Amino acid sequence: MSVTVVGSLNEDVVVTVDRLPGRGETVVGSAVAVLPGGKGANQAAAAGRLGAGVHMVGRVGADPAAGRQLAALADAGVNVGRVQRTDGVPTGTATIPVEAAGGENLIVVVPGANARLTATDVDVESVHRAGVLLLQLEVPLATVQAAAAATRGTVVLNPAPPQPLPGELLARVDVLVPNEHELVRLAGAEPGARTPAELAALARGLAPSVVVTLGERGALVVTGDAPPLLQAPPPVIPVDTTGAGDSFCGALSSALDRGRSLADAVRYAVTAAALSTTGPGARGALPDDDAVRALLPRTPEAVPVG
Repeated sequence: MSVTVVGSLNEDVVVTVDRLPGRGETVVGSAVAVLPGGKGANQAAAAGRLGAGVHMVGRVGADPAAGRQLAALADAGVNVGRVQRTDGVPTGTATIPVEAAGGENLIVVVPGANARLTATDVDVESVHRAGVLLLQLEVPLATVQAAAAATRGTVVLNPAPPQPLPGELLARVDVLVPNEHELVRLAGAEPGARTPAELAALARGLAPSVVVTLGERGALVVTGDAPPLLQAPPPVIPVDTTGAGDSFCGALSSALDRGRSLADAVRYAVTAAALSTTGPGARGALPDDDAVRALLPRTPEAVPVG
């Protein structure tokens, strides 16, 4: 079995700031770093660090950034044979200001070559035969739909950045992994703070299983008519939360591919995501399987949500 990721590859420009800017405001950064990124590639790298058999399907430009992104993925153990270079457009980019204290961030993405990924590109063996197919929404929606229709494996969809999703796509999703804000938008509800029980009510019926990521609170698991479970993370000291959601999705997919139950896979994924926040950038602290297993005893057991 294997994990195949269909998605974006970006070059991240990460700027360290004392605080995030408000609308129309200029703030002065204290440091800048150019790092590999993109939701698809970050999730592939997270899964690749945790085990063998990870494939990436995507597009980059015909520019120096492309070589850097492919090398970084290969270094994480990801097969990049299905990542195509695209003439006439740049590799995708993202600009990310990050607060020095606490790691909160904002992200602005320019798709570049990611917008050229087509349904034909995903009609490949690594998609057809994947044990788990991991998808996001930084590539064209028609391509995401084509990939979900082409696989025989478990379909995991991280609906980010959020947008309306057609019913035919949701019907092919086995595990939907939104954050709480994406869930509210998918459910057509008004923005605002909600309890885990209220989030669980919004999640029911969107997909056979919904895992809502809740940042420092962990994740909420909603499956069928079973009681929802709230999975808290282990204690860590965060440095940068930029890639935590992507680390979670990659780790969840890796664990599902290895045959773990959804609840066990979520516990594993919140542990990996917590570790990923202890270093800079989206991939600065992606853990390997040994590191996750070492921290698992400090990860609480999930508790039912009443």
